[in-house]
Amino acid sequence: MFLGLLICLLSCAADKPSQKTPAVSEASVGSEQKVTPEVKKDFSIEMIMGKFNPEKEVEFVEIDLQHASNKGMYMQREAYEAFLKMTATAKKDNISFKIISATRNFFRQKTIWEKKWNGQTKVDGKDLSKSIKAPKDRALKILEYSSMPGTSRHHWGTDIDINNLENSYFEKGQGKLEYDWLVANGPSFGFCQPYSPIGPERPKGYFEEKWHWSYMPISKPLTDAAEAKLRNEMISGFDGSETAVKIDVVKHFVLGINRACRH
Repeated sequence: MFLGLLICLLSCAADKPSQKTPAVSEASVGSEQKVTPEVKKDFSIEMIMGKFNPEKEVEFVEIDLQHASNKGMYMQREAYEAFLKMTATAKKDNISFKIISATRNFFRQKTIWEKKWNGQTKVDGKDLSKSIKAPKDRALKILEYSSMPGTSRHHWGTDIDINNLENSYFEKGQGKLEYDWLVANGPSFGFCQPYSPIGPERPKGYFEEKWHWSYMPISKPLTDAAEAKLRNEMISGFDGSETAVKIDVVKHFVLGINRACRH
């Protein structure tokens, strides 16, 4: 009797379904549990080249008019929040910042570029369509301060122009106080000046822009993505685009930035 009962108990235990917790695959884990500061977003080539409408992108927000020179300007939300923190701190030192340019997509940059290329907008007081006939030389003249469409950091929603578009403004008086404050404190909020003076450490690229500041936590991985994905041959769709390959605009202009903004 006892032996029969024992055999029954052993048999029943063997037939009982397992109560172990099923294995969890990586695909079933919520993405928020896997994200770390080292993970980089896989930016699309459309994002890198500014071929989108920032008004329709969930990562972008409109800049409040009290912080902008005009309405209808957009930034990536994280970059804008960092700017707000920075400007609030600056006010304690009697320093004020106003954004005069932010996100410019491919089509906005195309308008700026072609007006200079075709002479509607004068460059150094000259109509470049008449004063510089050689396409490469004309493009290089525009590239002193303006990007080819598809290559601008302003496409990304991470870069802003602050207070004035003349270096001379930031070299004396209140402008110098503002610039000195940005140099000393901007990095603490994630901001870096990508277009430092042309010299041994940055021999090619845009001329210095003391007004242009970039939010590195997003712009650095975007710069890395541009290095990996963007090619001169992709740059097209506007007057003078054929010069991109001859100039090697990706190497010398997209990647030709202040080293401090890459590391």
